[in-house]
Amino acid sequence: MIPNSEIQNLDLIDLLSERHTLVRKISEKAWNDSSEIYISNSEWYIMARIYKKRPTISYVTKNVEISRQAIHKFIQNLAAKGLVEISNAENSKKEKCIQLTALGNECYEKNEALKSQLENKIAEKIGVEQVKQLKNLLKLDWGLE
Repeated sequence: MIPNSEIQNLDLIDLLSERHTLVRKISEKAWNDSSEIYISNSEWYIMARIYKKRPTISYVTKNVEISRQAIHKFIQNLAAKGLVEISNAENSKKEKCIQLTALGNECYEKNEALKSQLENKIAEKIGVEQVKQLKNLLKLDWGLE
C-alpha cells in the first residue's frame, strides 16, 4: 500500500484501485483469521453471484469477469471445500447448475457480517453520512458502458 501522503496525488482511477485493494486485503484477513476454510477473492466473487440462486455454470461464466477456465477451476475448488454443489439442470442434459451448500451459505453470511463490521469501522472514521454518500455515488450510472 502506498503511504497516505502519496494518496493525495492520485487520480480517481488509482484512488478507487488503492481503496479497493486495501479493503479487500482487510476483508480477506478478517475471514482467514476467523475461519479454517481459505476462500480466495475470486471464489467469494463467484459465491456472491450464486448466493440464494441456482444458476447454470454457463450463466456464471458469462456474468463473472474471470476467464471460463479459471471459473471452472474455482468452482471445482469450492465444491472440494464443500461450499457449492453442482447438479444437472432440469431441462438440459448438458447444462449443470451450481448452488451454495448449507456450509457455503453459512460462510457467505459470516463473511457478509465481517464486511459489515469493516463498513462500520470506515463509517466511524469518515462519518456515516459520507459512507452513505459514497455508496450512492458508486451506485449511479456513470455512463461508461
